[in-house]
Amino acid sequence: MTTTSTIVMPGERITAIEELAKSKRVILGPGLRRQDETVVASKAGPLRHKEPSTFWVDNYQRRYIPARGDLVLGIVRSKAGDLYRVDIGAADTASISYLAFEAATKKNRPDLNPGDLIYARVLNASADIEPELVCVNSVGKRGKLGVLAEGFFFKCSLNLGRMLLRENCPVLAALTRELPYEIAVGVNGRIWLKAHSLKETIALANAIVALEQTGCAEIDKICDNLGDFLQA
Repeated sequence: MTTTSTIVMPGERITAIEELAKSKRVILGPGLRRQDETVVASKAGPLRHKEPSTFWVDNYQRRYIPARGDLVLGIVRSKAGDLYRVDIGAADTASISYLAFEAATKKNRPDLNPGDLIYARVLNASADIEPELVCVNSVGKRGKLGVLAEGFFFKCSLNLGRMLLRENCPVLAALTRELPYEIAVGVNGRIWLKAHSLKETIALANAIVALEQTGCAEIDKICDNLGDFLQA
C-alpha cells in the first residue's frame, strides 16, 4: 500500500483519480464517491492508495458506512422469506440470501439462527438500498467467509479494523509467532478470534485492543507482554 500526505475535505474534487480513471479501472473506497465524471471526497482525512488503483479516505468515524467489497462481521437478527436480516453496525440492517452461501440450494439451505455470527463481503451498498451481503467469492467458494462458530467476538475502532486488514500490517504476523490462532477482521470494527484455549484467546484479544493506543510501532513490546501474561 502507498500512503500519501494529501489531506482532503468533504466536497473536494480529486482530479488525480479522475485522470487515472481515464486509462484504467479505479476502485473507490470509503470517503470517496463518483459524481458523473468527477470524483469527490465525502469525508475529511488523509487520502490513501493501494496498488494498483484502489483509493479511500482514512477517516476516524464511529459509525460504519458500507461500501462494495468490504469484509464485515455481521450478527443474524431475523429471517424474512428467503433473506436473513444481518446487523453489520451500519445505520440500516443488511440482507443476505440463503443462496449466497457455498453449495446452497432450495433443498440445502444454510442453518442460520438469530445471534449467529457470519463473516461476509458487501456485494451492493448505496444510499438508496439496504446493503446486500454474500458469503462466497466470484467462483462460488466460501474461502474464509461463512458462519463463525465458537471463538471470541469483540469490537474495535473502524480504523484499527482497516489497519489489520492491510497487506503490509505487521501485527497479525507478529502475534502468529507467539501463538497459533484463527481470526476474522471486519472493516466495520468487529473481530472474531479463536486460539487453543480461552486464556490464549483473551491474551491475543487484549494485545489487539492495546494497538488502539500504541500502534504498530509497539507491537514487539505488546508481544513481550503477551508472553508474560501466558506464563502467569
